[in-house]
Amino acid sequence: MNRQRTGSGRVRVRGTTRVVILMGDPVSHSLSPQMQNAAFAAEGVDYCYVPCRVGPSELRSAVRAIATLGLVGANVTIPYKERVVSYLDDVTPEATLIGAVNTIVSRKGRLVGHNTDAPGFLRAFQEDTGISIRGGRFFVVGAGGSARAIVAAVALGGARGVTIANRTLANARRLVARFRRVFPRVEWDVTGWNPRAWPSSLAFRGLIQTTPLGMSPTDPSPVPKGWLHPSLAVYDVVYHIDSGRSTALLRDARAVGAPYANGLGMLVHQGALAWSLWTGRRAPIDVMRRAVRLQP
Repeated sequence: MNRQRTGSGRVRVRGTTRVVILMGDPVSHSLSPQMQNAAFAAEGVDYCYVPCRVGPSELRSAVRAIATLGLVGANVTIPYKERVVSYLDDVTPEATLIGAVNTIVSRKGRLVGHNTDAPGFLRAFQEDTGISIRGGRFFVVGAGGSARAIVAAVALGGARGVTIANRTLANARRLVARFRRVFPRVEWDVTGWNPRAWPSSLAFRGLIQTTPLGMSPTDPSPVPKGWLHPSLAVYDVVYHIDSGRSTALLRDARAVGAPYANGLGMLVHQGALAWSLWTGRRAPIDVMRRAVRLQP
């Protein structure tokens, strides 16, 4: 790889440039291209990062194309983090535990799946809210691919208890069954989507929202404002960087005086870990932070 720094913050595509892709549907909203390309340019790494919208029927062929085309690897986003596992040659123990992959690395034609969401979330939550995971109880909204990584991170971080709320209770129960075997000391519980049936929020140290609710400006909060309180840290994986924009949940958290953060920190930390997997080098995390806090 070319290690000459460009100094401009822009990737220069040459005949030697290698490619990393983002696979998902949709991908047009993603900040990962500007973040990863800023890091490649700053470090003089002769790679470029390209978003690729992949339809459901195209996923298998898109994954195999990584090796066929000699790509460095890929990120995987909604809705394919779970489904992509079956198309890979190998999956790390951490990603196997979670049951979801967000980063693929191609090594001599073999595709290895990793999950950087879990450690990325753990670093971001404690950094952005100032709240420790260890010894606390946490309420997680959602039971999809992002929830899997976050629940694993919370358990690995030493949480005392985790309650999962989901529209489809069976999915929440399956998620709990997966992790209860591995983390028997954690107190696990599930609940449905009816806030009136939820436990008291006073029992929890943190609320973590993992669903796509909030990606649209008109989306309502999945959590009633009255359920929040100043001692409950609120983390919403959805992020907006437009001036004055936030999710309804985070607006409510701010209004009640609760510590809160959006998913931008998680995006940066998981992206930095993925960058290191592709390059074998330490990621320039400050460059990546600056890139996503600026408008494209």
